[in-house]
Amino acid sequence: MARTVLSVLCLLVGFVCFPSTESWEAPWFCHNRKCPEYTVVQKYEGFEERKYEVSHWITTDIAGTSESDLKDGFWKLYYFDQGENSEEKEIDMTRPVVVSVKEADGTGEQKVSLSFFQSNADIPEPNDKTIRKTVIPGGTVYVRSFGGIASDKDALENVKQLRNDLRTAGKEFVKNKFDAAGYDAPWELLYRHNEVWVRAP
Repeated sequence: MARTVLSVLCLLVGFVCFPSTESWEAPWFCHNRKCPEYTVVQKYEGFEERKYEVSHWITTDIAGTSESDLKDGFWKLYYFDQGENSEEKEIDMTRPVVVSVKEADGTGEQKVSLSFFQSNADIPEPNDKTIRKTVIPGGTVYVRSFGGIASDKDALENVKQLRNDLRTAGKEFVKNKFDAAGYDAPWELLYRHNEVWVRAP
């Protein structure tokens, strides 16, 4: 791929996200934007166990993780937040932008979706029927963080390492799905923050 999943996300996030105030004291890497709320249960060498609160998202399925697929999905969700919804309501942008990958199973099909976090549960109905509202129940998420301008290879290697670390620690986890979270604009060269998420069953 000409560009990687996380680097494309960073480009898009940096282009359209604007600061907003929030009551939850989000970590530094949310850059003063609203983020899903969580508490850190425990830190391990190489990964972190977090307890996330229930969260609300808008989601669209995309064909894959190519640059064009990511951009198509991103702009659909962006225009929803800009008022292309049943209430013509503008919604503050948030972080991170998350790509969810359900890996190929016996059918050989990989499923990919793109999601924006919504800080308010009262979400207007999408005008675009390829967008759906998604509620993620609260639960345990294992997170591996890494810096730099992430490539696809970096993301996959970090997912692999996270899964290995979870096995070593005796943790149960969902084995065929992971999320990649992008937080930074491309021009932010220092203190970059990327994450891969693997959920507990």
